Amino acid sequence: MIDIQPDQARTLAAIVAKGSFDAAASHLSVTSSAVSQRIRALEVAVGRPVLRRTRPIELTESGQAVVRFARQLEMLSADLADELQPGATNPDTRLTLVINSDSLHTWAMAGLAAVAGTVQLEILREDQDYSLELLRSGAAAAAITATAKAAPGCTSRRLGVMRYLPVCTPAFAEQWFDGGAAFEGAAAAEALAKAPVIIFDRKDDLQDRYLRRFSRKPVEPRRHYVPAAHEFGEAIRLGMGWGLLPEIEIGDDLDRRTLQTLAAKSFVDVPLHWQQWRYGSAVLDGVASAIQDAARVLR
Repeated sequence: MIDIQPDQARTLAAIVAKGSFDAAASHLSVTSSAVSQRIRALEVAVGRPVLRRTRPIELTESGQAVVRFARQLEMLSADLADELQPGATNPDTRLTLVINSDSLHTWAMAGLAAVAGTVQLEILREDQDYSLELLRSGAAAAAITATAKAAPGCTSRRLGVMRYLPVCTPAFAEQWFDGGAAFEGAAAAEALAKAPVIIFDRKDDLQDRYLRRFSRKPVEPRRHYVPAAHEFGEAIRLGMGWGLLPEIEIGDDLDRRTLQTLAAKSFVDVPLHWQQWRYGSAVLDGVASAIQDAARVLR
């Protein structure tokens, strides 16, 4: 059986968090030599390297598992302290979560606010198609992701479906889509190839996913990159281009007809899942429950 000492795991986690052996030594109030000795002993116990001595330092898959163990140990220690002192709150417990920008902007903050008095939260903003890497590395305890299959050492539960509608202003539609008449057959592909489009960032594939429905060939319209949820929507409302916005965000815009959909019954659905460390804590489970409650607004 592999015997990993808690101080060895905490030392590896400190190296990753602080960026170097020396910084970890200072944080742990030990010598740099002691840090090196703990990592050597850890690698002997594991039977393989746990990190790559690059700049910045990179964890191996084994190292990622050890860091997850260290973070879980912190949470379990907080649970134990709460059990030994019933009724005593411990708002110093810290959790790092990965949440995509649109969820933060539209529905997830209600869930986070519900638990803000019981835990310190650090939110890492990452696209739902890329968030799992931060979970695997041990950088975060939980993530909202588009992936249903649980990552190693994690559990997965479905939150719902976030529906996106392709929208633009009426004036933009008149200029580029003949008021909407262009969205029939080959005319739609031709119009979309020319009309400017708003993209969140280089990881954002939603608009291209929609474009692929109309053309077998890659379509490269003029692109404006706007990497902030509020400003992304404003760019579309100001007529800079068309783009996909969450349905739950734009009900008033559609009612007032300040925005219109590119075509009737046209949308892109993105399933969302909550993945968290399998061996978490009561605090983490409480956050998960609050997120699930907030996600009831999803389809």
